[in-house]
Amino acid sequence: MSPPHTIAAVDLGSNSFRLQVARVVDDQIYPLDALKDTVRFAAALDDHGKLDEKGQTRALAALARFGERLRGMPREHVRVVATNTLRVAKNAGDFLPRAEAALGFPIEVIAGREEARLIYIGAAHSLPASKEKRLVVDIGGGSTEFIVGQHFKPLKTESLLMGCVSYSLKFFPDGKLTRQAFRDAELAARSELQAIVQEFNREHWQLAIGTSGTARSLSDILELNRLSARGVTQVGMEQLREIMLRAGHIDAVQLNGLRADRRPVLPGGFAIMAAVFAELGVEHMGITLGALRDGVLYDLIGRHHQRDLREVTVTQFKRRYHVDMQQQTRVAKLAEHFYRQLAASMAIDPELDLSLLLWAAKLHEIGLSISHSSYHKHSAYILQHADMPGFSSHEQSRLALLVLGHKGGLKKLGSGHAADRWARVLSLRLAVLCCRSRIDRDSPPIQLKATVTGFSLDAPDDWLAVNPLTHTALLQEAEEWRNIGQSLQLSANFQHWA
Repeated sequence: MSPPHTIAAVDLGSNSFRLQVARVVDDQIYPLDALKDTVRFAAALDDHGKLDEKGQTRALAALARFGERLRGMPREHVRVVATNTLRVAKNAGDFLPRAEAALGFPIEVIAGREEARLIYIGAAHSLPASKEKRLVVDIGGGSTEFIVGQHFKPLKTESLLMGCVSYSLKFFPDGKLTRQAFRDAELAARSELQAIVQEFNREHWQLAIGTSGTARSLSDILELNRLSARGVTQVGMEQLREIMLRAGHIDAVQLNGLRADRRPVLPGGFAIMAAVFAELGVEHMGITLGALRDGVLYDLIGRHHQRDLREVTVTQFKRRYHVDMQQQTRVAKLAEHFYRQLAASMAIDPELDLSLLLWAAKLHEIGLSISHSSYHKHSAYILQHADMPGFSSHEQSRLALLVLGHKGGLKKLGSGHAADRWARVLSLRLAVLCCRSRIDRDSPPIQLKATVTGFSLDAPDDWLAVNPLTHTALLQEAEEWRNIGQSLQLSANFQHWA
């Protein structure tokens, strides 16, 4: 079954309802339309834990607007998720049928950890690929989700019952900003965090990332008021607290970047973020735009099954630049074969940056779409400067350098590279050289090993005798490596057939 061309996600949050419509191309998501309605749903909970009629009316009106936008879309192409407010509302069972009728689609009330999982998927797909473990924090209106993950996989997920709307209502009900109110709110949040601090403290991650409204709002405020150079920082938060205390009331706070819809919930969200910094050992938090609704979209098309966004990007590039699919398959297969030989003799993990080598093999000819002359330079330029979703700038640079080195002189690559990097260069160069005929053949009986001074290459006499062009090319290859002070030792029979 082919994937849908257009999909949609609806996030019924405790502060805002959000709709995202996107186009799907090769399993990548391209936003088409977005709607947001700040319904303050958590504020509709009365003292008995029920949604009041006024809040339900606001919510139903927003859902009706969303429903008009979604009208006509197949049900299987739309996913609607509801979070904390509908998890805890005692009359959620009465409200949901009315809500589904207004929207025109079924609504899933998801658990806190499922919400956390989807948040991480959305965040991970909006961040550069990294081997580092990340702490992702999403402060919502009624709950806050915490995830430690690596690549596209969430490793630990938690959801705590504290949010910017609920905390603002509880600790700053009249909008007054006092030192005691901030102290009470932050201590309450720190108390909640005690339940997860052992699993989510600084020992378990290398990068902290914030997503959704509170984190983005705090980052904007800190940056636009020159309290932080980038993202949310400990020092910037302390300065922001003092600014709010001097204002005395939320309506008197004058800050660049403070939007009207965020003003009423700023103190509660700030208190939770301050507690997160204190309890989990965060000193700096970066920001990403990917959030729950993005995760829902990727989940909807099955992108969460450990599929690397970079693989999708490589596939798109192959199509965009009209790569010879059969040739890139031959080169990739042979390059991997050679690299595994070298890795065995070097006592390194054969999976070490194998993906980088395979991507280089698959994309080494994209420059042919520009010019055959010096096409490897064009290929490298594209890979260095193009927008490649999922790739960090560092990964693009490494990929471009490897592609640049697949043909021609080696001096252009510079010096000081680690042995495993030279091994990947050699593997790709030999694969391209041996696939020159651009027809399917058995793998050449070449044996590669790492030596103290570089590499060695051996091949049977009978094979060299019937492949004189490749024989000559291998002799020239050995000379190229000598030109940069590296050794590619050829067995004695190479000279016999020269």
